[in-house]
Amino acid sequence: MKRSKRIIVLLAVLAVACIATLALTQYEEKQEQIKNSDAIVLELPSNTVEALSWEYTNDGNLAFHKTDSGWLYDDDEAFPVSEEKITGILSHFEAFGVSFIIENVDDYSQYGLEDPQGVIHLSTAEESFDIKLGSYSKMDEKRYVDIGDGNVYLVSDDPVDYLEAELSGMIQHDETPAFPNVADITFSGSENYTIVMTEDSPNTYNGEDIYFAQLGSQELPLDTDAVTDYLDTFSSLDLVNYVTYNATPEELESYGLDEPELSVTIRYTDADGISETCIFHISRNPEELAAYEAAEEAGESLPDVTKYIRIGDSQIVYELENWDYATLSGAAYDDLRHREIIWADFDTVTRIDITLEDEHHTLTSISEQEDMEDGWYYGEEAVDISDLQSALKSLSADSFTDEKPSAKEEISLTVYLDNANFPQVNIQLFRYDGSLCLAVVDGDTVALVDRSAVMELVESVQAIVLN
Repeated sequence: MKRSKRIIVLLAVLAVACIATLALTQYEEKQEQIKNSDAIVLELPSNTVEALSWEYTNDGNLAFHKTDSGWLYDDDEAFPVSEEKITGILSHFEAFGVSFIIENVDDYSQYGLEDPQGVIHLSTAEESFDIKLGSYSKMDEKRYVDIGDGNVYLVSDDPVDYLEAELSGMIQHDETPAFPNVADITFSGSENYTIVMTEDSPNTYNGEDIYFAQLGSQELPLDTDAVTDYLDTFSSLDLVNYVTYNATPEELESYGLDEPELSVTIRYTDADGISETCIFHISRNPEELAAYEAAEEAGESLPDVTKYIRIGDSQIVYELENWDYATLSGAAYDDLRHREIIWADFDTVTRIDITLEDEHHTLTSISEQEDMEDGWYYGEEAVDISDLQSALKSLSADSFTDEKPSAKEEISLTVYLDNANFPQVNIQLFRYDGSLCLAVVDGDTVALVDRSAVMELVESVQAIVLN
């Protein structure tokens, strides 16, 4: 009896060992079906695809279809689909390669493909493909995918990396061009005038001035750097934060864009020599602006005001960053003009007459005697005027004004130029208060300037004439 029990136990142990051996053999056979590969498992030319959609976890579903006029969003054909984005996604399936193949799969759940994290649908005129997105391998964090051919693949190029979770990622944004050759800039709304581009203009004494404001019958020189920076702000706008992609008349009114605060029309020539026109409309939210003005008047904390921009007749309206709005709305003549009181190229200056404390002094760059070397002279004495030159360049408008002087004159200078249209520039600087002086140029009040800069000018003159 005991012998029989021993035989039964031994048989049971043997049976377990056989089962374990069989399982291990099957496991090893299954392991042998996982192999490295550089195979291309799907070749789908982009131009043959007529429908594309995807779902990924909880991000929802985006679906697009192609028509003769291009790609459209299934849920709203008014949405401006980025053809570049669609083409970029489809390009990954023109030669969809893998790094591992797992053949004859029975249990898709172990790869996260029984209930996939997402599915990509591709359709041509003849067939459709569903690419299921599984979990990641534990060893190398590569994505398992199933293209419906009975195999599971590991891919190095995760399809999720080039899919968009939000519809906003698929929009065809408006583009702002560079403006290499501007003909003119016209403002309407809060500003109403035109800037023209003219080289070698007779309306300035500095050859680097190429932009001029047409104000009445005058063409007044502008600071080239200021105008260039203004144009560059348009070119560098980051137009991604849109508030609507299909603006209705009611929406435009709510954004203040039915009658824009400022419209800027830029005529230019592109790199191919073609004349183009670009129009920008800028405004602020009317309701928020009214609340801001009421709070300002009441002395309360100021609420935010949303700013908007629209390009031409585009149906897309973008929110404009505060700093961009501050730059682009600063389009007045005073915003773009020279802030320097005199901006002449100093190489064209031939003489400076100075009045300081009722005494008159003359500096000249022209030698009156043959035995004198080239340079600047005070009388017959060679002098270094570099500090004076620097002080003149530092005279800059703190603010522009037409207020008449009413206090003592600190210093006046007449700067003579080698320029037929502008033979001289007269500058008078009057005391205004403890920190500012009033600058009068050729008889017209121009600006308030920092008094410390005026004192530096005075000291530079004194250093020359009292030496």
